[in-house]
Amino acid sequence: MLMRIIQHIGIGLFILSMLIFIASMQLGTYQLTDQILKTANESNYEKVKPDLAFMFDKTYSSNFAFVADLEGAINQLNDGYRKNQEWDQVIYGIKDYVFYLTKHSSTGLVAQNAGLFFLITFITAAFGALLYILPQIQDGPPGIKNNHIFTHAATNAGWIGITVGTFLIVFYIFLYFYPQYIVNWVILVDPISQFLAGTEASQWFLYGFLYTISMLVMGIRMLIKYRHSNYQMIRTTSVMFFQLSFAFIIPNILYALHLPFQDLKNIWPLDYYFFYDWHIKDLIAHGTIGYVMLTWGILLTLVGVPLFTYIFGKRWYCSWVCGCGGLAETLGDPYRQLSDKSLKAWQIERYLIHAVLVFAVLMTLGVIYTYWTAQGSFLGIIDTYKMRDWYGFLIGSIFAGVVGTGFYPFMGNRVWCRFGCPLAAYLGIVQRFQSRFRITTNGGQCISCGNCSTYCEMGIDVRWYAQRGQNIVRSSCVGCGICSAVCPRGVLNLENGPQEGRINDNPILIGNHGIKVLG
Repeated sequence: MLMRIIQHIGIGLFILSMLIFIASMQLGTYQLTDQILKTANESNYEKVKPDLAFMFDKTYSSNFAFVADLEGAINQLNDGYRKNQEWDQVIYGIKDYVFYLTKHSSTGLVAQNAGLFFLITFITAAFGALLYILPQIQDGPPGIKNNHIFTHAATNAGWIGITVGTFLIVFYIFLYFYPQYIVNWVILVDPISQFLAGTEASQWFLYGFLYTISMLVMGIRMLIKYRHSNYQMIRTTSVMFFQLSFAFIIPNILYALHLPFQDLKNIWPLDYYFFYDWHIKDLIAHGTIGYVMLTWGILLTLVGVPLFTYIFGKRWYCSWVCGCGGLAETLGDPYRQLSDKSLKAWQIERYLIHAVLVFAVLMTLGVIYTYWTAQGSFLGIIDTYKMRDWYGFLIGSIFAGVVGTGFYPFMGNRVWCRFGCPLAAYLGIVQRFQSRFRITTNGGQCISCGNCSTYCEMGIDVRWYAQRGQNIVRSSCVGCGICSAVCPRGVLNLENGPQEGRINDNPILIGNHGIKVLG
């Protein structure tokens, strides 16, 4: 009874902190000054001052009204430059420019009490979530219980799931396309950014902070839920470690040291901008360490991926290292049963994920061509700059962000990994044809309970293979091992073995009519 009360208090604190967090987006006032405008960009100051002077010392109570006036004035100014074909006067990077001005013009409740709001939003939300999670360690013996996952509104795409999914989708839309409206949220993490990176926070630092906190808190939930499996305990600890250190702390420290901001575990083509001209020039400009990072990235792509995938399968990256996979495994774990196991979904998956890989390869070839030739188009037909812009918009933002995470409560936790990640496609090709990894099955022990298929986040009907005693060597399998962890009979086992016999084309079916060899 006491544990239930603690959980109710925890979920209450979490919901309250989230409501305050959402409300804080519009709390406070906004006031643009001459000094703020001058510090934003010296070269633009004289151009924009006459058109923005009407905003000086005017107090706005609404973020939307402030941004509307600000963007309206700058866009009108740019329209005049374009009409007169004064292209060298056009102000580019308007989104970042407006974000900076809006953030530094924020005054009032949130800006003046950033520490307090940080405490009652981020810290209280994490504390409330832990109060809800930690009592689960006393919720009966270790093991999977399947309690209400297909009936609870949070895990069966019910109203709670729809609410969570909608919030995530809206959050990603603001993050990628309208960061000027979430400046108050960014202000809250300024002190942490100053401490780690030596600079004020951007929307991307906010995102990295939220991403990491979510993985750590939900990682604790994973450790409790799968505490009966040593493999899951180690694997979950691994993704938590790599996200906290390699994806968040180390890149920001590198930035503070005036070195290239680089997630050293990110691999092309997931890290699709690795070969962009600005990135290569930035690495080269930093001398030896830049060349080391460039060489590391190329070797990881061309040597590391095939070598480690041959030995360990996709799991070495997708389930032990990758941040996308780590978020899916932790924050997305409550939704893994929602992955579509139908043949139709599998067909869509195979065509779509490999199409994205082809798109990534062509885009990268175009980028490299532009870097070496200084030509913005290939054969005078394909605009390489537009190609990279479209890839960044469609794949990097919409697919990987808005859909990839926002659709957790609707389509399961591995939507991006399953249908869109080009690195997963690359790893999958190697795993399918040249790898020692497989999941072996013992058909004679299978009781067809369906736990394995229910919990497979990659949409694999694991039970179908288990009933036939057939090894699972699907290219989509990320080797998370949950199917093995939830099997009550020990039918499934993750193994690395010789290539010979890995694909057993003549599985054995054991049933009421005796033993049959299917061939």
